[in-house]
Amino acid sequence: MTKKEKIMYWLKTPWFGGFISLLVTFLSNYYLQLSQNEWSFKLATKFAFSWHTEKFLLGTLVLFALNLLLVSLSGSFKVGNIFYSVSIIFLGIANNMKMSARMEPIYPDDLKMLFEWSMLRDILGLPLFILFLVIIVVVLLWFGLTFKKSLELPLRKQKARVMTLLLSTLFLVYASNFNQPNNLLKKAYDRTALWIPYSQKMNYYNTGFMGGFLFNLNVEGMDKPANYSRQEMDKIVKEYNGKAEKTNEDKKKSKQPNIVYVMSESFSDPSRLKGIEFNADPLKKYREITSDASIHGQMLSQNYGGGTANIEFEALTGFSMALLNPQMTTPYTMMLPKEKAFPSIVSTLKEQNYQTTAIHPYNTSMYKRKDVYQTFGFDQFLDEKTMKHQEKLSKNGFISDQSAFDEILDVLADPNQPQFVHLVTMQTHMPYTNKYASSDYQVKGMENSVNIDNYAQDIAYTTEALEKFISELDKLERPTTLVFWGDHLPGIYSEETLKENTMIDTHLTEYFIYDTKENGPGVKETISPFYFPSMIGQTDGVKATGFNELLREVHEILPAFEKEMYFHENDWQKEVQLSKEEQAIFDTYQLVQYDIVSGEKYSLKLF
Repeated sequence: MTKKEKIMYWLKTPWFGGFISLLVTFLSNYYLQLSQNEWSFKLATKFAFSWHTEKFLLGTLVLFALNLLLVSLSGSFKVGNIFYSVSIIFLGIANNMKMSARMEPIYPDDLKMLFEWSMLRDILGLPLFILFLVIIVVVLLWFGLTFKKSLELPLRKQKARVMTLLLSTLFLVYASNFNQPNNLLKKAYDRTALWIPYSQKMNYYNTGFMGGFLFNLNVEGMDKPANYSRQEMDKIVKEYNGKAEKTNEDKKKSKQPNIVYVMSESFSDPSRLKGIEFNADPLKKYREITSDASIHGQMLSQNYGGGTANIEFEALTGFSMALLNPQMTTPYTMMLPKEKAFPSIVSTLKEQNYQTTAIHPYNTSMYKRKDVYQTFGFDQFLDEKTMKHQEKLSKNGFISDQSAFDEILDVLADPNQPQFVHLVTMQTHMPYTNKYASSDYQVKGMENSVNIDNYAQDIAYTTEALEKFISELDKLERPTTLVFWGDHLPGIYSEETLKENTMIDTHLTEYFIYDTKENGPGVKETISPFYFPSMIGQTDGVKATGFNELLREVHEILPAFEKEMYFHENDWQKEVQLSKEEQAIFDTYQLVQYDIVSGEKYSLKLF
């Protein structure tokens, strides 16, 4: 055998194929680190070869197992590596896009969004979305044809292939239990890893993309408190249900009001940010509306640039995301679909003979809303296909807020039935670039501000529709309480603008509560969305529950809080020191939330 023949023979051996797979995996891990470090070769190189080499190699090991799984499935080193590489390239791009828009990395649960085709089309735009689909289809077809051909491989190679498939699968299954006690991979990371659960952005920076990704795999919603027991929960139920009975006795006997929740996509006041000044005020009408509200002000949002479902979870359940384990990044997709029922303002009002309706002018699969709304117990769910009103303000936009408000008015038309309607709007959702031909609002002294200009036009249109909507609510025979809030700021601001503002500034949106029976001027207050159910429980005509009373007490102590953002005694603090009595109330709230989220649900009678 000549030297050339020996080289060619060696190039066809599994050893060479395995070496190429290892090299591809190593480079892919470096690429993912690049996407995490804003494409900085300097930072990624220091992470991999200086600062965190051990963690980088551990991440490479996990990716190598994934690579070998795909190679053994396809029966070809070449096709397996191409499929693997294309997947990693898309993952890195998606991670960088999410970091830019929301200052958050990709979580394992985000991968479920791959099947949200309409959302991907809206984010990428039609040309890029078609290119994405073509690449996926071509690679999948090639992978399938290669798999079919691989069934003809000799028995010796089939045995090696099955063994590789089995070992790589077992390793990946073990790695998927990263957060389980005594997991050896987690212990290997723990030797040098400094986990920062309260900031997933820093967590990924400190432990690498793969370390952060593994850290966010399956985990319990909350850790068990030391004093959790049936006896303790029974004691809490008795105490707070007693307080609710007294509250209900002291209330005026009134007609049950309609309750309307409107969670307005990305609705906020951009002029509150330093460096943003418009030629005209897009929220002029909004400020007139809130002057008649019973309460209004700023709402503390858990997220910047996204995370709508988490804010919705808080507003419907009365539970704080800040108290969940940090890996429980999206309860709507990670926790609620596993539940047959879950207590919320929906179930509470249904107990009081309310008809309950959810409206979302988009597809039903986004954040698994169809399944989640069934878990909450909504009587009906109206979406973009089942809504009667579907007008849009622009060709590239979503169903307008005016249409969504008209849909609510149709539901409220029957004066004999109290209604709870929960609307999650879409008109003001990104992208903003090509949404309107022109905007009446321009940022002063800023070039390339088309996204902000069009966003300002969007929220101005929302306030116009809101003004008309409230005037129609005032005409209804049955009194109505409207809770309106923005879920988060849009992820459209430059790094310079974000640096000029504090973390608090970028997490405050607008909200108000309007009662058609009692107009303002009302109280201005900063609040967290998980207190909305408690505030509804204080409304005349609605029976308060024990949980409402507990929420009310926590609200008096901490009007707003998220991780590292505590509004206590009219001041923002990174950490908060509570008195003994205040801490006891807060601990009780945590016990109840644990009991419902991860415990035995002893406290269901509170709801």
